[in-house]
Amino acid sequence: MQMQLPLFPLSTKLINNTVGVYLKDNTVYYLHNGSPIFCHEKDDLNNYRYIVANLVETHLCKISEISRALGVGRRNIERYSKDLREKGTDWFFNREDNRGKCFKLTEDKMETAQEQLNENTSISQVARNLNVTEAAIRHHIRTGKLKKNKNRNRQ
Repeated sequence: MQMQLPLFPLSTKLINNTVGVYLKDNTVYYLHNGSPIFCHEKDDLNNYRYIVANLVETHLCKISEISRALGVGRRNIERYSKDLREKGTDWFFNREDNRGKCFKLTEDKMETAQEQLNENTSISQVARNLNVTEAAIRHHIRTGKLKKNKNRNRQ
């Protein structure tokens, strides 16, 4: 068997002596000794995270090498690697995106809160009943997701 010399395209950014990254036509290629092993679209974050984690888990690259070459924080790469190890490949591609969603005031709790506000229950009492902070209720009133009862009788 003949040993191959690692030949990389001129614009390849080397991660280490055997692995490099190459961008061509909006596609990022990961090369091992000059041969492509992975690729993804430039804006595909899930594939990027999976590939970076895979490079670490297969011991082709060290976290510090990837961090230095790609300008990414070590902690992010450690997290991607841990996710691959503990949650598997499917987690990168089939997870539910919860960013920007309220995790304490779910839709059920929002309905209950609105019902209680309609019954003239005080904001502090609604918060206690739902086991959330008063600030959370006030925030949703301010943003218009909850409506305070305007016909409240003051005593």
